[in-house]
Amino acid sequence: MIRASIGTLFVAMAVLTIAATAAQPPRTVVELGEVAFKNGGCFNCHTIGKVGTPLGPDLSHVGARYPAEYVARWLRDPALQRPNAHMPAFELTEAQVRALAAYLSSLE
Repeated sequence: MIRASIGTLFVAMAVLTIAATAAQPPRTVVELGEVAFKNGGCFNCHTIGKVGTPLGPDLSHVGARYPAEYVARWLRDPALQRPNAHMPAFELTEAQVRALAAYLSSLE
């Protein structure tokens, strides 16, 4: 009886530890950018790997082509970087711009 209780307790603690780890907020700027990308609707127009909608450019390897500074300028005002760009200018905070730029520039 005691062994079953200890085993059950051990399993419950393991499950709680895994759940707590999964619920941890992102810790790095890149992780914050990934969350912002996923939650911000970016997949509605862009793909990364096989996920997303191919209306806009595939961003799977954007970090190999553009540094974070360029990506940040693009996110602040796409039309300023390319006047015929179809991407709208979003009202992003500077922290969101930095996080998204860090995430996108990490995609190589």
